[in-house]
Amino acid sequence: MSVLVLAEHDNAQLKGATFNAVTAATRVGAEVHLLVAGSGCGAVAEQATKIVGVAKVLLADAAHYAHAAPENLAALILSQAAAYSHIIAAATAVGKSTLPRVAALLDVAQISDVVAVESPDTFVRPIYAGAGLATVQSLDTVKVMTVRTTGFDAAAKEGGGAPIERIDAAADTGLSQFIGQELSKSSRPELTSGRIVVSGGRGMGSAENFSLLEALADKLSAAVGASRAAVDAGFMPNDYQVGQTGKIVAPELYVAVGISGAIQHLAGMKDSKVIVAINKDPEAPIFQVADYGLVADLFEAVPELTAALG
Repeated sequence: MSVLVLAEHDNAQLKGATFNAVTAATRVGAEVHLLVAGSGCGAVAEQATKIVGVAKVLLADAAHYAHAAPENLAALILSQAAAYSHIIAAATAVGKSTLPRVAALLDVAQISDVVAVESPDTFVRPIYAGAGLATVQSLDTVKVMTVRTTGFDAAAKEGGGAPIERIDAAADTGLSQFIGQELSKSSRPELTSGRIVVSGGRGMGSAENFSLLEALADKLSAAVGASRAAVDAGFMPNDYQVGQTGKIVAPELYVAVGISGAIQHLAGMKDSKVIVAINKDPEAPIFQVADYGLVADLFEAVPELTAALG
């Protein structure tokens, strides 16, 4: 049997999470097929053929796949499921909304947020907001699972030579329709793909004070994030939130400024390669996971750091 991976894209370019999901799929030890479903997405399929580890690219091109409606994607995956022992997607908004539907239609359990593959039927996933790891075994004939991108390195984008197989689109379910979208535009890297992330918490005090972090982020070519407390206080929009109920990140460098380090926030960034914390409270939990900690007033330390980087 083979492994089917759902590709994420914008009908023009593959998204980074796809490469991590492919790596997870290769750990199963079976042939990996990548499903590209979209509208006018032939260029995406061509990119997918080059990914190292992908044996075949399945292309379903139809208007009702243009915006990745989970109902339609689930119906398409279900039409192909009989040929696969594993169905995998990244634990992103698309994967988390599509694969539970697939699991329900197949009447199997979904395994969520997998961070390691021990064998074709045994997987590791975080529990208790990342405070522990559970090893789970699935006896279902088809394993449906979402994988955390932070748990797996990205597959190489060049070097593969997979063929493209066009498959028939499943019928439009008509259960939902695309109305519109509002996209955040920024010259900075996207939060989940940035090599460096600078995040602020409640200690920033106001939305205006985040300009200090933005200046630092510009010096570092970094993405900007925020804790849930900062988002709930209205300092930053929801899509900046890092944590258990926000985005999971694992950059090479994570700078936490004015963040106490609640377990929910740590669950979203503790896999970062290097963690730097700036907080005036020496007892802040963030210092327990930080590689480098600075006990200081952020309103003095951050401008000094920004100036030093100049």
